[in-house]
Amino acid sequence: MSQPGSTPSRPRRGAGCLQSLLVLAVILGLGYGASKVFGDKDSSSPSSSASSSPSSASDGKGGSWEVGDCGGPDPENKPDGYRAYDCDESGATFKALEIQSASIMPNAIQCPAGTDLIIQVSRVFGSGDDKKSSGIPTNTVCGRNLTGDHPGDAGAGGGQLVKGDCITSTAKEIACASAGSDAFKVLDLVEEKEECPAATTEPMQLMMAMGRPYNVICGGKV
Repeated sequence: MSQPGSTPSRPRRGAGCLQSLLVLAVILGLGYGASKVFGDKDSSSPSSSASSSPSSASDGKGGSWEVGDCGGPDPENKPDGYRAYDCDESGATFKALEIQSASIMPNAIQCPAGTDLIIQVSRVFGSGDDKKSSGIPTNTVCGRNLTGDHPGDAGAGGGQLVKGDCITSTAKEIACASAGSDAFKVLDLVEEKEECPAATTEPMQLMMAMGRPYNVICGGKV
């Protein structure tokens, strides 16, 4: 997986902008569980690697995120709030691989391979408890951990479903290293079963989901 490119060091930003706060809400759900017909009964919409409920945190970036920017957990908005940090700060835990527009349809957010978490950035006006509100979505940050822990890598068992991941017979993502004989490897993600590669042994038809760019998981034996 490609690592995010390095960017020039930026000046430190002020931590508390009272009139225009930004909210970071984790929206990536790791794994698209499904049942035959492969629906979303057991799945989460895109959220955090901990699969916790979305929450928010003040950012202070003024609404502008760029590839290479860093962030991390916000100690003032636990348990799963995030905020911006300079990449050399101790609180930084992820770097932005890609910046996308915000979307009201979580399935429409498709980050590049290697994305460990997806964070929705929203703008709210006010201070104090207002920063916990949903705000107005502005963009989406596809983040990769700064540590060696990368659940979003193909086969690692987390992140968005990508080619090379492993799944159970009900389309639940699992780590390939612990996959059993009944598991399948994702050979492709396509719209129609006929588009699956020849090695596909288990084409898994998913129930319709607004914004998702694929409807079939092409599964092959691990």
